[in-house]
Amino acid sequence: MPSAAERTPTTRPVRRPPSPAPADPAVAGKALAVHARLCPVYGCPIPYFHSLDPVSELVSSLLSHRTRNAESGRAFKALRARFADWDSVIEAGLPEIEAAIAGVTWPELKAPRIRDVLRAVRERCGSLDLAFLARMDVEAARAWLQAIPGIGPKTSAAVLSFSTLRMPALPVDSHHHRVAQRLGLIGPRVDVGPSHAILRAQLPAEWSAQDLYDNHEILMLHGQQVCHHRRPACGRCVLVDLCPSAMQPTREP
Repeated sequence: MPSAAERTPTTRPVRRPPSPAPADPAVAGKALAVHARLCPVYGCPIPYFHSLDPVSELVSSLLSHRTRNAESGRAFKALRARFADWDSVIEAGLPEIEAAIAGVTWPELKAPRIRDVLRAVRERCGSLDLAFLARMDVEAARAWLQAIPGIGPKTSAAVLSFSTLRMPALPVDSHHHRVAQRLGLIGPRVDVGPSHAILRAQLPAEWSAQDLYDNHEILMLHGQQVCHHRRPACGRCVLVDLCPSAMQPTREP
């Protein structure tokens, strides 16, 4: 008889999000050109920054929303030190969880969200084990995760890509999103959530998990180091000739 970890949980049907329209060939070509230029700058293939199991990555991703990596990392370590396991977090009181993650943005909102999401995973799976997602295709796995209140496109992609599942999903954070908008890969009114499907459709369907991870990382790093929210450094940007928003008066020389 298969173990609990080997069984795919029996769950209600999950509605997949609609597939995005095929990418415009010119825009897809620009997306590939951007990737080709940034990879040498930031050193592809980029090593994965950690190797957490999927449930731990889920918690880490929930903590990271609108929070610097250093603060969310400290909060994650504090949670692990304070509680024996994630099941213990479900049984804990909210003040205790909130105290452990006090360094993140909005701990009063993230404490109940983390507990509720973990509880929902356990109720749907029978345990806190998401290893079965590896047996699904990426869109089905993302739909399964996003059926849980509190898990959006960024978190579902992060769980699949960043965790030990190493599945070919494309996360989009605020830096990645900003660079993509300035380059014209997505429209000025496309929010972060909907941008996931649009940006993924611009990249080759056969790309590996490492390829997509690299794409996310190089655009994120470019946003952090060059294409800043205020005063982007267009004068030292390797994409300046591809960027319709470059060289505006407010840009850093």
